[in-house]
Order: sequence, then C-alpha cells, then structure tokens
Amino acid sequence: MFRSIIAAQYNTIRTFASHSIQAPKTKIGLGNLADNAGAVSERTRVGRGPGYGKGKTAGRGHKGQKARSGNGKPVPWFEGGQIPLVKRLPKRGFYNLHGKEYQELNLDRLQHWINTGRIDATQPITMKHLLDSRCIHKIEDGVKILSVGAETFNIPITIEVSRASQKAIEAIEKAGGKITTRYYNALGLRAVVHPEKFSQIPKFAAPLRKEDIKYYSDIKNRGYLAQQQSSSLE
Repeated sequence: MFRSIIAAQYNTIRTFASHSIQAPKTKIGLGNLADNAGAVSERTRVGRGPGYGKGKTAGRGHKGQKARSGNGKPVPWFEGGQIPLVKRLPKRGFYNLHGKEYQELNLDRLQHWINTGRIDATQPITMKHLLDSRCIHKIEDGVKILSVGAETFNIPITIEVSRASQKAIEAIEKAGGKITTRYYNALGLRAVVHPEKFSQIPKFAAPLRKEDIKYYSDIKNRGYLAQQQSSSLE
C-alpha cells in the first residue's frame, strides 16, 4: 500500500512537470525576440484626424507657431521674427585671442599668509605653494604680484611667479628677497601645479611671442631669460 501511494505521487509530479515545462514551438533567436503580449502599450497619437478617434487639432487650435510639432520654446531674445534688440545694438570692443588672464596677488595678502604660518618664507615659494595654501584660489595663465602693501612688506623671500609690477619687485628686494618671473605655457603650468600627474616632468617651453620674449629678457622685470644670460656671461 505504501509503495502504491509513493508511485501515485511520483506519477502526479511527473505529469505536472511535463505540462508546465514545455519546449518552445520555435527556436528563440535575435530575430524573433519580442515582449510578452500586453506588456507594452502603443503611444496615443493625438491630432491625427477624426478617423483615429483622438481629435483633429487636439487642443492646438488652427495653425500658427504653437500648433507645430518640434517647435520648442524660442530663445529669450526672440521678438516674433523682427530683428531682436541684441542684434540692433552695435558691437563695441573685441576679444583678444592672445590675451593672458593672470591671477593677481598683493603683497599684503602674501605677508599675512607668511605671518600666520601658512607659507614657509625660508623655502623658495612657487605658484604651487600659493595655490596649495589657498593664498590664491586658481591659476589661469599664471600669477602676477601687485604692490598693495609694499610699504609694510618686510619679509625676505625667494619667489617665482609669472609677472610682477615694478613696485612689487622693489619692495621684495628692499626687504632682502629675490623674485624671478618665468614663462609657462598650459602644459608647464599643469606640471608645476600637479607634478603628481606626470611620470616624468616635461621640458618647459620657451616663449614664442615677441612680447613675451621681450618681457622675460628684460632684467628690469627680473625675467628668467635675462638672469640666465647674465649668469652665462659671468
């Protein structure tokens, strides 16, 4: 009796499995993949004529700019087709493609950073030290030292930047310091500010424009080219 009960249960399970797991009628491939029936509903296409049953103009009215499909919101200065005000006004000035944007740094701020211990004045100061200490917040095309606070500047420092005003140079040297202005292109600035991103520091490029060559070759500006020439003559 016990064997007959087991056999009956086995036949029931076998019958259920044979009905629930059935091989697909067609072989499944990339060419016949599809969603299940009823899983995806078609998009309602309004305004396609009365025969479709979803309206003729669908609330857009008759023709006009707002009745067109794909015609989004116009730009803020659009004035209905007439020449807008921004085009009627004349243009003034120009944009210098070769211009430089230097981050300005005054001597009073630099002295405050040194007095508070954020910058070590006993070591040579570079633009990386200025940026890491947040004395400046960005380096665009370089750093330029200006003379605000030159009367009270009294710390001997050795600093290298891109540019410096004449009063700032006089104040630094009067305090017993030394300043050097050096040219950096975009790759050179990146190597100075983020040396950890280079497996090998690239060779710094020389200035190509006549204005830059003239500036960095003038000893009055404490240019590095002028200092190299003077050291080679000695």
